[in-house]
Amino acid sequence: MGRNGPSTKAMLDNLFSPQLGNMQRALDQTTKRQALIMTNMANVNVPGYKRKDIDFHVALQGHIAEQYKMDLEQKAAQDASDQTSIRVDGNNVDMEKEVMSVHETALHFEALTNITSTYFANLKNVIREGK
Repeated sequence: MGRNGPSTKAMLDNLFSPQLGNMQRALDQTTKRQALIMTNMANVNVPGYKRKDIDFHVALQGHIAEQYKMDLEQKAAQDASDQTSIRVDGNNVDMEKEVMSVHETALHFEALTNITSTYFANLKNVIREGK
């Protein structure tokens, strides 16, 4: 803290860090989900393989309690998925569902990158107007 109040860095961190952190977590979560879906597709012929997935919304939660609750719900959903099989060999990967998930995740990622790009474009405009 400076003589006249909080430092400029602290003020900027308070203004921008929450939004940037949320965008980063959402993009990270989307990338992780895409990797899991690709793993599911690669293991479509592995007997006993159980598909894995994650929820986009976990990364967007701001409160630890909410994230913990979502983690528990996600684990319960994964456990339920592990109990099901669509084939005799115990594998529960449905290629149609995985392909749909790939497209859904790609759209989600595109939307997030557009939001992030717009955020930085607006920030750039604010900085230019300040000159």
